[in-house]
Amino acid sequence: MSKRIAIVEDEAAIRENYADVLRSQGYQVQTFANRESATQAFSIKLPHLVILDIGLEQEYDGGFTLCQWLRNISVTLPIIFLTARDNDVDTVSGLRIGADDYLTKDISLPHLTARISALFRREDALSKPTEQDHLLTINDLTIDSQRMSVSWQHQTIDLTITEFWMVYALAKKPGHVKNRQQLMQDSKIYVDDSTITSHIKRIRKKFIAFDKAFDCIETVYGMGYRWEQGISNANNDKAST
Repeated sequence: MSKRIAIVEDEAAIRENYADVLRSQGYQVQTFANRESATQAFSIKLPHLVILDIGLEQEYDGGFTLCQWLRNISVTLPIIFLTARDNDVDTVSGLRIGADDYLTKDISLPHLTARISALFRREDALSKPTEQDHLLTINDLTIDSQRMSVSWQHQTIDLTITEFWMVYALAKKPGHVKNRQQLMQDSKIYVDDSTITSHIKRIRKKFIAFDKAFDCIETVYGMGYRWEQGISNANNDKAST
């Protein structure tokens, strides 16, 4: 059975363009112009994935409200914000209220469909047992590339798909500097430098929430970022000698 995707977007041309592309990929697509019509439909039956704009007709933050409502109904429903609003406040707000990813409308359609496929793969993988050859372990870090999940000191770090691929890109080659262009290629997103910086800041904060000594993502000024394995452990060893 094909997956059902709902698009909540108030601009008709954009909405139908997305819908046509996704239908050509074999998905069933529902489209909605506002929060009210979407809420009525979702109250009867939830789709398998929802794509939301933030501003919906007269509601400046209607997408945020709808996302919160959906997350209260289902903790596992994949939700993607697809919006022209790319400032840090909106991005952080969207992720904090439960979206699985936050993309800007300058993303190409092939990359949007790749991101949707990745969310469905992650959802399907969660019901399967972990296979050892999909695990990457570096000291306190464990990455399951099959489930697209990351844990630190045996605690799951709740990352978006974009954040997962950034961590994976850095950690699979510890000590190697990845510039912003390489991180975008590995994460299958195309955004400006400030957005990459914002993603890295959020990733760090998520790790630090579990471990205040976390400092494995190093900024190499003028070049990019790298994963430094064992920095925290080395500091702890020095402190104890």
